[in-house]
Amino acid sequence: MSYLTDRKRAVGLGSAKSGTEHYWGMIVSSTALVVLIPIFIFTVGPMLGEPWPVVVAYFSSPFPAIVTALTIVASWLHFKNGVQTAIEDYSDGMTRQALLIATICLSYVAIAAGLFAVVRLVL
Repeated sequence: MSYLTDRKRAVGLGSAKSGTEHYWGMIVSSTALVVLIPIFIFTVGPMLGEPWPVVVAYFSSPFPAIVTALTIVASWLHFKNGVQTAIEDYSDGMTRQALLIATICLSYVAIAAGLFAVVRLVL
């Protein structure tokens, strides 16, 4: 027979710490993506299959470039937060740390590469 209270069973399992921050980050990024993805599809979609000079001329205007840049940033930050939550829930120790570092590095490198590509296309 165990005389442990619910609190005693939970001690040592870790706390949410920044759980609220992750939750709100996911809510904000998913809300932004709900708006951005359809705009991105209708903005970039007509350029699929067009010749390179037409695409460059199209992206020289600010609206498609801004929509593309915002979509890149919001989607990779949403990816980072989602994968970070999964890693924190299902891995421990050095594996957790290595996976978190790899995920964060991948996300920010992809954001930088995407924004660099958009800037190169615009200029």
